[in-house]
Amino acid sequence: MAVLAKVRRSKASAAQSAAARRSVSAEFPLGAAHNADIAAAFEEIADLLEIENANAFRVRAYRNAARVVGGLPNEAAAMLARGEDLTELPGIGKDLAGKIAELVKTGGSAVLADLHKHAPQGLVELLRLPGLGPKKVKALHDKLQIETVSQLHRALQDGRVRDLAGFGAQTEKRLLQALEAKSASGGRMKLAVAAQYAEPLAEYLRKSPGVGQVAVAGSYRRARDTVGDIDIVATAKDAATVMERFVSYPETARVLSRGPTRSTIVLRSGIQVDLRVVAPESYGAALVYFTGSKAHNIAIRRIAQGRGLKINEYGVFSGKRRLSGETEDSVYQSIRLPTIPPELREDRGEIEAAKAKSLPDLIELKDLRGDLHAHTTATDGRNSLQEMALAAKARGYEYVAITEHSRHLTIAHGLDPARLARQIGQIDAFNRQKRGIRILKGIEVDILDDGQLDLPDTILSRLDLVVAAVHSKFNLSRAQQTERVLRGLDNPYVTILAHPSGRLIGRREPYDIDMPRLLKRCQERGCFIELNAHPDRLDLLDTHCRMAKELGVLVSINTDAHSTSDFDNMRFGVGQARRGWLGRDDVLNTRPLARLLELLARARRS
Repeated sequence: MAVLAKVRRSKASAAQSAAARRSVSAEFPLGAAHNADIAAAFEEIADLLEIENANAFRVRAYRNAARVVGGLPNEAAAMLARGEDLTELPGIGKDLAGKIAELVKTGGSAVLADLHKHAPQGLVELLRLPGLGPKKVKALHDKLQIETVSQLHRALQDGRVRDLAGFGAQTEKRLLQALEAKSASGGRMKLAVAAQYAEPLAEYLRKSPGVGQVAVAGSYRRARDTVGDIDIVATAKDAATVMERFVSYPETARVLSRGPTRSTIVLRSGIQVDLRVVAPESYGAALVYFTGSKAHNIAIRRIAQGRGLKINEYGVFSGKRRLSGETEDSVYQSIRLPTIPPELREDRGEIEAAKAKSLPDLIELKDLRGDLHAHTTATDGRNSLQEMALAAKARGYEYVAITEHSRHLTIAHGLDPARLARQIGQIDAFNRQKRGIRILKGIEVDILDDGQLDLPDTILSRLDLVVAAVHSKFNLSRAQQTERVLRGLDNPYVTILAHPSGRLIGRREPYDIDMPRLLKRCQERGCFIELNAHPDRLDLLDTHCRMAKELGVLVSINTDAHSTSDFDNMRFGVGQARRGWLGRDDVLNTRPLARLLELLARARRS
C-alpha cells in the first residue's frame, strides 16, 4: 500500500468528498482501497501529468475517472468482488477499469509510481493549496525552483512570487492566507471523507464476539464539516477481544498505543482512530464525554459540580455512588437538563436553551419532501432528466427541481435561452405523464460581476424557480461582492440564493461578503437561501443557518446533485442544518408540493 500511504487527509479534493456516501457496502473487502483512495490517486496522476504537459485528453480521462469513482454510491472494491463490469460506468474504458482493479487489489498504481520518480513529491502537496493548479505549480518550479510548501512560504515572504507572470500581489496574499489556513486546520478531513473510513470500521467492530454497542463519537457525531481524528466508543463483555480485533483491522498502518480499555491506530490513509471500551452501565456517559466539544463538556461538569455531583466518562457520581451513565438521557437528566442533540454540543447557547426548555426540535432527513437544486446531462450532470426524476422519486420525494447552469458557465456547457426553452418543454412533457413525481422548472443562473443575471427575464419568467449563484470573480472586495449579490437578489424572479459563501472546503475560502446584509435582503424580498449539501461545500455555515432562522428566512437544503447517487449527500446537509438549530418549519423543502408552489410564487410576486 505504499502509494496509497501518500494519500493523506490534506488531499481533500472534490473527488474525495464526493466519494464518501452513507451506504458503505457490507460486501466491502476489508483492506481494499476505498473510493476516496482511488479518486485521490487518479487526481494525483492527472495533476502530475498536467505538470509534465501530457496530452490533455489523457489528463481529462483521469480527472473524469476520479469524479466517476468518487460519485459511486457503493465501493468499487465491492463491485469488483461481486464480479461487476466497471467498463459499464460512464467514461471508464478497459484501461481505466484495469487501473481501478490494480488499486483495489494492490493498493498501488504503476502509473503513479512512475510519475513520482520524475516529479518531486512536494509538488503534489503544493497542488492541494487553494489557487494553485498544475500550471502555476509548474511555473513556481521552473522559475523559482520551488518544490515544497516551506520553500513557497519563504518565497512569498520574500516577495519573489508576485513578480511571476500570472501571479501578482493579490495571488501572493491569497497563497499566504491559504498557508495559514492549512497550518490552522491541523490536517482535518471533510466529514464525508471521514464517513467512508469511520463507518466500515465501526461495522467491523460490531462483528467482534461479545461486543455490545458501537458508536462513532467526537466531531464526526456532531456533524462538523471537517473531522480530525476518529473517536469510537464501544461496550463489550471482554474488552481484550475487541482491542485485538481493533488493532488487527486490515487497514491499520501503525498501532500507536494498546491498552486494556483504550487503543489508538493510524490507518493507511493517515487517519488516526481512538477506541474506548467501557462497561454497558457507562456507555451513555462515555458518549456524552467523547461527543461534546471541550467547552460543552466543561459547562455540564460545572452544572454537576454546582449540585455536588461529578460527571466523567464512566458516569454521574455523588461521592463514590454512581447515579447514572447507562444512557445519554440519564446523564443529562441527572443535572436536570433535557438531552441535548449531539450536533448542538458546542457551548453556543444550547445549555441556556436546555435550562429554559427551549431547545429546537431539529430537522430530520425524513422531513424533506424534495430537492430544489439538481443537474442533468443537459449541462454537466451525469444522468438524464428522467433518471434524475425517478431517482428522486425512489427516495420518497414529491418533487425535484432541475436547475442547470446558465450560459456564462461555459465549462459546464451552460444553457442559453433557446436550450433552456427546449428543456422547459421536456419537463412539461414528463410531468404530463404523471410518473408520481413533479419536476420543477428551474435554472442555476450566474450573478455576473455587475450584479446582472446571466439570462433575460423573458425566459426566467417561464420557470418555477430561479437559483442565483456566484461562479466567478471570487476575489472582489467585501463591498463589491456584497453589492453584486444584492443587485442579483433585486431581480424579481430570483427565488433562492445558492451556496452563499462560495467556499470549497479545503480548496477555496469563502469570498468576502456581508452575510447579515444578504440575509436581511432575503427577508425583505421574501426569497430563500440555500444550504448546499455537497460535501465540498456544506454552505450555509452553521452560524448563518441560525441567523437565517432568527430572521425568518427559510433555508432550502439541496444536494446540487450532478448524478442520481449525489442525492445521498442530503444527509450531510441535514447534519449542517441541525448544527444551525434548524427545525422542520425553518426549511423550505419540507413543505408539500402545493404549499411549496405557493411559497415560490409568492417570492416571485414580492
